[in-house]
Amino acid sequence: MADPLNRIQKIASHLDPAKPRKFKVALLGAAGGIGQPLSMLLKMSPYVSDLALYDVANTPGVAADVSHMSTAARVRGYLGPDQLGAALAGAALVIIPAGVPRKPGMTRDDLFNINAGIVRGLAEGVARHCPGAWVAIISNPVNSTVPIAAEVLQKAGVLNPAKLFGVTTLDVVRAEAFVGELTGTDPRDVHVPVVGGHAGVTILPLLSQARPPLPAGMSAEARKALMGRIQDAGTEVVQAKAGAGSATLSMAYAAARFADSCLRAMAGEGPVAEYAYIRHPPRLGSGASAAVAADLPYFSSPVRLGRLGVEEVLPLGPLDAMEAENFAAMKAELLGSIQKGVEFAAKGPAPAPAK
Repeated sequence: MADPLNRIQKIASHLDPAKPRKFKVALLGAAGGIGQPLSMLLKMSPYVSDLALYDVANTPGVAADVSHMSTAARVRGYLGPDQLGAALAGAALVIIPAGVPRKPGMTRDDLFNINAGIVRGLAEGVARHCPGAWVAIISNPVNSTVPIAAEVLQKAGVLNPAKLFGVTTLDVVRAEAFVGELTGTDPRDVHVPVVGGHAGVTILPLLSQARPPLPAGMSAEARKALMGRIQDAGTEVVQAKAGAGSATLSMAYAAARFADSCLRAMAGEGPVAEYAYIRHPPRLGSGASAAVAADLPYFSSPVRLGRLGVEEVLPLGPLDAMEAENFAAMKAELLGSIQKGVEFAAKGPAPAPAK
């Protein structure tokens, strides 16, 4: 006869399912336009035990504000470089939106001159204080800042490419929203692969693989216009805000969605399907005909995440003629951005001025 206590425990487990594992998350750039709404969304996550909010200004106020939310995550603010180590210590996931946003007329190359140094410094902090953490980089230009972080981590001897990501989820959610609008479908029921990079023409929506499919009578010109809107959606927001900011709220939503995927995978709920800009060449085709585009060392690809990070890089699937043409056309720009990041990291920080 079964132990009555065991039977009661089994019944209780169905009524009160096991709670997810929880992790410390460090958000670097928490007081900025992306950081503040992302702080709020992360505080709502059932997977976050401790939320470390770091920035060079205004973090105590953001931390105090977010800490008043009636959710379980403990919140603490950290201010300035002297407190970066404490913010990072014990973090399982580090999210980096730090840096300046785009303004009207600015390109992602303009951002590079400022944000590259910021990302390098924060990556050095990760290497020292939480070398085993997953690192998700939002700071633009992602096509260059991820290679910068990789070079810093590699120089420190702690690089694990399976745990380093450029967050390109915003391109995916924009594609879902635009295709949902076009097809009259709830965007939550839309799937559109978006691969490549995270700037302009390097963003490659695979509209031929959209589910539900695009309208059968949609012209090639209309499909090209849709692709262009997805690629230039960031500029659309910058212009609509008329100098008052860039895509902060939608980016925070996308980053929270990506963070949730990472935390679910860490908790053993994988494999979790995602898209991310990673240090792996893309796989083209599938099965025996699969090939690797080895000349693209970084690429936003469909991946499966598990406890240890990227478990598998999935093939892109079939590309139609327009997508194949755009893939070929964007390679030079993406490679240039990657090389720019690698070269910046190789130079190292500028020497401190003599006193």
